[in-house]
Amino acid sequence: MSDTLEQQCVDTLRFLSVDMVQKANSGHPGLPLGAAPMAYALWTRQLKHNPTSPLWPDRDRFVLSAGHGSALLYSLLHVTGYDLSLDDIKQFRQWGSKAPGHPERGHTAGVEVTTGPLGQGFANAVGMAIAEAHLAARYNRDGHTIIDHRTWTIVSDGDLMEGVASEAASLAGHLKLGKLICLYDNNSVTLSAGTDMTFSEDRPKRFEAYGWHTIEVGDGNDLNAIEAALAAARAETTRPSLILVRTHLGFGSPEQDSFKAHGSPLGVADVKKTKEELGWPTEPPFFVPGPALARFREALVHGAKAEADWNGRMDAYAKEFPDMAKELRSRLNAELPGGWDADIPAFPADAKGMATRVAGGKVMNAIAPKLPALVGGSADLDPSTHTELKGQGDFNPPLLPGQDSEGSDAGGWGYTGRNVHFGVREHAMGGIVNGLAAHGGFIGYGSTFLIFSDYMRPAIRLAALMRLHVIHVFTHDSLALGEDGPTHQPIEQLASLRAIPELTLIRPGDANETAIAWKVAVEMRDRPVLLVLTRQDVATLDRGRYASAEGLRRGGYVLSDATDGRPGLILIASGSEVGLILAAAERLRTDGVAVRCVSMPSWDLFEAQPQSYRDEVLPPEITARLAVELGVEQGWHRYTGARGDMLGIERFGASAPAEVLLDKFGFTVDNVVLRARKLLAMSS
Repeated sequence: MSDTLEQQCVDTLRFLSVDMVQKANSGHPGLPLGAAPMAYALWTRQLKHNPTSPLWPDRDRFVLSAGHGSALLYSLLHVTGYDLSLDDIKQFRQWGSKAPGHPERGHTAGVEVTTGPLGQGFANAVGMAIAEAHLAARYNRDGHTIIDHRTWTIVSDGDLMEGVASEAASLAGHLKLGKLICLYDNNSVTLSAGTDMTFSEDRPKRFEAYGWHTIEVGDGNDLNAIEAALAAARAETTRPSLILVRTHLGFGSPEQDSFKAHGSPLGVADVKKTKEELGWPTEPPFFVPGPALARFREALVHGAKAEADWNGRMDAYAKEFPDMAKELRSRLNAELPGGWDADIPAFPADAKGMATRVAGGKVMNAIAPKLPALVGGSADLDPSTHTELKGQGDFNPPLLPGQDSEGSDAGGWGYTGRNVHFGVREHAMGGIVNGLAAHGGFIGYGSTFLIFSDYMRPAIRLAALMRLHVIHVFTHDSLALGEDGPTHQPIEQLASLRAIPELTLIRPGDANETAIAWKVAVEMRDRPVLLVLTRQDVATLDRGRYASAEGLRRGGYVLSDATDGRPGLILIASGSEVGLILAAAERLRTDGVAVRCVSMPSWDLFEAQPQSYRDEVLPPEITARLAVELGVEQGWHRYTGARGDMLGIERFGASAPAEVLLDKFGFTVDNVVLRARKLLAMSS
């Protein structure tokens, strides 16, 4: 292989990217111009992938965390033979294009995760490395290595500035994820200035303090130095690696090393100057030399061979370990094992009942033994969220030779453990759980208090955008958590999370609704599910008296009705307030009011029902409707209507025992009855 041909390959990536941005008159040419050599070295010398089979399970994962450099990724995908044609990339950033402004999972073959919000891709990559480590530890056997791949990512200065990356890097170093390798596009320029304005810490020392292996490459155009760094990173098996590659933003352009090259097209004249500077033909645009394309397309041969070899190893593995092979294939195909939900308990009626967080913990531990894909943990809150999978071990780095775990809480099962201890790192937990799901083979879950979902919102939104099957368990769901006060009492969080498209939020009203909610969460394969659970005890309803909890599957259902099925008033609630409206309904009925009580645990599931069903539950002609929820009123008008009412909270909470707070904020039977009677008087 001649140096001339390799340089031609690098420049092919550069100028496909530049031409994409220029034709679209929108995009980021700076990163592709500077980072093309490291991308070339990785994709042609190290990355294990098969362009004709982009979802092959034992492929290496590549994450462009610096998603603004998407043109570089699209160039790589096109030239190596993925389903992304030259015509496709000419439509960069246009309506209906396979090459959108930032990489989108499920939209473009070969894109592993949606990136753009900086730092999130870094955290996703940590999740993918955790996934590989767990699967390898659980399924590999002596003489049968069937899970053996790496996670690679290109990160920018901006990625490393974001707090989510700091959290994820800290955890990755602690977990000794040796198959995670990050290439840092160390160009010292951000969108608005040089990094000397904002980012002067010693990055190698910072990552070494996290427990990472660091390598510095002084010249980002030196392919041999980059190759040597990649090889050294591969050889390091007990620490993740950060390769700091000194590059030049907008390399070769008149705006080299200036923030002006970051996020704007170079312009026709400067595109020409850049091509001339680097010895590239100025015409035609989107020029791909034949020899360079042939070199890149060698990935098709290498990839097909690697996948065929893996298929052969899987066949041999299946003959010797048929049960484990069946389990692994089921996980990789996102199939649920038969009878996975057979042991979910049915909770007996109980006036005292239990907190739905407690019921959720019981359900999780009933399904965990039969659902090995369920892997996750909490942000240091297992005792409070009840999300520990008992007897399933802790995900910890294996002890190194000579290490002693005596006197340490760490231990458990090493990488085979299913309880991931995220530490107090909600930002990272959200991104890492997304990485587990994107990797494949996992139903990843995370848990924390509902109030701290604010820390996770970017990751939750990206999970919805990617339609990832992740589950988040949010407990302590209202001011009824009590004395911790307004800093911990969620008020606006339910409305805020319900506003995110393509996710399902479920707030069950008792233990049996919680059991059905978990079933829905596991079965729903194409979106994230948020389970919102109480800290306080709530009554377990007598399902002989009230409708079956299976009604939760439809989002909202008639829990109890007027005796003749012709109500004059509808009370609607979610979660812990369901018991409140039932008690209020009993009092109203003694006064002759025909009341229907509707449990509304999930707006998302309810809106997915036919209009005819929604009208059955909430008949349009019945306008006296009162909704009750311990949160802001925003959004409930869609169910109460213009003539209905909402009992909610439009201020922050306070520090006091739960029963005092509920009384002071009006969440009492007396107040619900009073509000209901006012509605009836207005509608008469």
